[in-house]
Amino acid sequence: MPEGEEGAAGGGAEGAGLGPGAGAGPGAVGEQAGGAPKLCGYLQKLSGKGPLRGFRSRWFVFDPRRCYLYYFKGPQEALPLGHLDIAAACFSYHQPDAAAAAAGDEAAAFEVHSPGGAVAVLKAATRQDMTYWLQELQQKRWEYCNNLDAAKRDSRTSPTPSDFSKGLVAKDNPELSVLSQNASAERARNILAVETSPTDLVGEQAASQPAPVQPSAINFSLKQWSTEIKNSMSSLRKGNNENRKSIFYTSEEWELLDPTPKDLEDSMVLEEKRKHLAEGSKGLTSSAFPFDFGRIPHKARRPLKDMIGSSKNRNSSDSSPTEWCSGNGNKLFSELQLKYQSQQEELEKLKKDLSSQKELVRLLQQTVRSSQYDKYFASRLCEGVPKDKLELLHQKDDQILGLNNQLEKLNLEKDSLQQEVKNLKCKVGELNEQLGMLMETIQAKDEVIMKLSRQLSECEDNASSQSGAVNSSMATCINKELQELDRLKDNLQGYKTQNKFLNKEILELSALRRNAEAREREWQAKYTSLEAKLCQIESKYLILLQEMKTPVCSEEQSSTREVIAQLLEDALKAETSEQPEQAFFKPHLVSEYDIYGFQTVPEDDDEEKLVAKSRALDLRSLSLSENREISTGVKWENYLASMMNREMIRCLELKNLIRSGIPHEHRSKMWKWCVNLHVKKFKDSTVPGYFQTLLRNALEKQNPASKQIELDLLRTLPNNKHYSSPTSEGIQKLRNVLLAFSWRNPDIGYCQGLNRLVAIALLYLEQEDAFWCLVTIVEVFMPRDYYTKTLLGSQVDQRVFKDLMSEKLPRLHAHFEQYKVDYTLITFNWFLVVFVDSVVSDILFKIWDSFLYEGPKVIFRFALALFKCKEEEILKLQDSMSIFKYLRYFTRTILDARKLTAIAFGDLNPFPLRQIRNRRTYHLEKVRLELTELEAIREDFLRERETCIEKRDLISDDEEDS
Repeated sequence: MPEGEEGAAGGGAEGAGLGPGAGAGPGAVGEQAGGAPKLCGYLQKLSGKGPLRGFRSRWFVFDPRRCYLYYFKGPQEALPLGHLDIAAACFSYHQPDAAAAAAGDEAAAFEVHSPGGAVAVLKAATRQDMTYWLQELQQKRWEYCNNLDAAKRDSRTSPTPSDFSKGLVAKDNPELSVLSQNASAERARNILAVETSPTDLVGEQAASQPAPVQPSAINFSLKQWSTEIKNSMSSLRKGNNENRKSIFYTSEEWELLDPTPKDLEDSMVLEEKRKHLAEGSKGLTSSAFPFDFGRIPHKARRPLKDMIGSSKNRNSSDSSPTEWCSGNGNKLFSELQLKYQSQQEELEKLKKDLSSQKELVRLLQQTVRSSQYDKYFASRLCEGVPKDKLELLHQKDDQILGLNNQLEKLNLEKDSLQQEVKNLKCKVGELNEQLGMLMETIQAKDEVIMKLSRQLSECEDNASSQSGAVNSSMATCINKELQELDRLKDNLQGYKTQNKFLNKEILELSALRRNAEAREREWQAKYTSLEAKLCQIESKYLILLQEMKTPVCSEEQSSTREVIAQLLEDALKAETSEQPEQAFFKPHLVSEYDIYGFQTVPEDDDEEKLVAKSRALDLRSLSLSENREISTGVKWENYLASMMNREMIRCLELKNLIRSGIPHEHRSKMWKWCVNLHVKKFKDSTVPGYFQTLLRNALEKQNPASKQIELDLLRTLPNNKHYSSPTSEGIQKLRNVLLAFSWRNPDIGYCQGLNRLVAIALLYLEQEDAFWCLVTIVEVFMPRDYYTKTLLGSQVDQRVFKDLMSEKLPRLHAHFEQYKVDYTLITFNWFLVVFVDSVVSDILFKIWDSFLYEGPKVIFRFALALFKCKEEEILKLQDSMSIFKYLRYFTRTILDARKLTAIAFGDLNPFPLRQIRNRRTYHLEKVRLELTELEAIREDFLRERETCIEKRDLISDDEEDS
């Protein structure tokens, strides 16, 4: 998607159904095909505009249903910020140069080019992660594009084969067309595959780790500016060795020798100690030695000596540039140091003057106070005291004052001496340090002198020693060339990997382009064939209309009848290979079976066959004319995408989505979730393998319901191919579920109607899930005694439905009452098997969607909605026979599921469940009383029959059945 549009993408997603509660999902995406782990993890995405543009950490999740790569703010977020369409995208990345690779800049960045020219720049934590993401996205795109249904390619709503239902309908999906793979292309893809494994930042385990911190572009620039300012300021600071570099002029070139990071840290610690010592000395300066050899780290001194030793034939003019540079630098440094020292001394003098002035003021204050005290004391005691004693007192006071002054002077002298001792200690320590540095300098110079002397003697003894410098320079050059060779090898390996990846990308894109061209040619041929066939049909109908319009004599009507008969034969003719010119394409407008396995057109009755085919054509045209189904599929995709990172819960938005109908590809998962929602309390109380245990007991032990179950298996759904023959896969599953349920509920055992409920559930659920679905319907949804021998609950619901008919549809109820039509004979089966075999399959499964989520109230809603749809037609019928006959088949003529749903959940509101429960309780008591009376009448009759000889031969229906 275009850069800087994260906010817009989030808004667009919300508008499409990604708002709070409607949104998208990674828990709903769940595991991918075959239980494979999800492709998810942290990536950096380049976004923003202007100075705010930079890489931001995002959590990416791949959705295999739509081949979208969603990105979230974090793993726990529900709403995606946007998505990338991987199905129509191509990938690329650039091989970084050596400097960028060493610094890590853009070393793991790659680009996703989407349709329309949008480019998304992503960056992984390492190049290993980048390679893994690229190869996985390539593979997912390849699988999706090859498994995508050609007829639904542009809608992007067709699921992949791994996403289809897990029930019986998953075994047969004629609409899915998979293109044949090119063997040579597959071999080339395997050869070019770049295998790598991800790090901890890729996969579901990465969600528990913190997101990698990646500074934005503006933060990086500010940090860089602050570093430059710090470096420029520290270069003006005295004694700072971070930016000091020792420069030596060798015979080869100028080289800057910097200390290693460890030595730099050691020198920084030493510098901090020296600063503290300088502050404690109050004006005593540090060493004025012009070149501070002691601060050059030990590891950096060895190369210095080696390089100095390599210049063995250098004269005094060779070293003059070094001396000049060091002399000027030392002179400037000495001047600054002297100026600083003079200022420090002046500051110390001012401080001493200030302290002496303060001391003088203090002494004067003490003298004034003592004189005032003496005056006061003398004025009070001088009366009656001899003068000699007064003089003696004055002398003593003078002595005391003198002693106090002397004591204070001694204290001041003591403090000054202590300070001086401290300063002297600091100076001694600094002198010791300078002495050590001087000793090291002398030692280094001695070593250099000794080395130069040895080299000089070697030069005098052997002239061939001149080749030593050449050898050293050659060794240096060789080392540099080896380093350059290693760098070139690394670049070559990187370019090889990139070339292999791009070759694979080109191969896949070429194959996809050829597939698209083949699809286009196929569609063109289909379009041409359909257009030709349409022209033929139009010409036939024009001829027919012309024949019908022209007045003809009775003997000429045979031609018109022949045309009509031919058209009817064409409409009813099964598709065969009698037309070789259209062998490459047969328009399957109406297939023999629908997607649920139900037979669309009967085989025996031609009249019914024509009506069924007409109804199937109407359904097909209705689904093709309404493109709103696509929007419903998009809403479901967005909602399931929002459930990626959280559990699905009951909410108003999910309720509305289910009422609009669950898409075929998601129905299996949603039905299973609805069933688990209702039977969680039952499942928690059972042991693992509960269903298998029930089935094993029902098969091994005597089960009174097994005989009736076997009789009803083939009569369950004979018009569905999954249950049409004893060898059908659904028959064995149906048998297992019914036997296990009969063992769980011996009071019910088996009741006619349960087989149809299980058969519908098995179309989208596996055996165990279908068993719990039956438990949900019988034990949770329906009242007690709904499927028992008396069908007490079913009778109660029919009376409740009559009350609702009189309230919601009063005109129709009065019409039925007027002609004494008992419509409960029709609706009883609706409630017992939840409309199985009563409505068309599309409407049936939409009813079951809402039924499994909301419960039995949905049956009342749709039963009333069916009557509401055909209310006007029923009111036109004026006799009981025609009304009853119409009620037997009218539900099969209702084809618009959207209209029926709108009536059921809109026009019939309000529809409180409390009202249904209250009426159930009321009618339950009445039906129980009636059954009690009937049982009493039956017992009286039996007693009468035993005592009366004339009535002894009478047999009831139950006794005859037994």
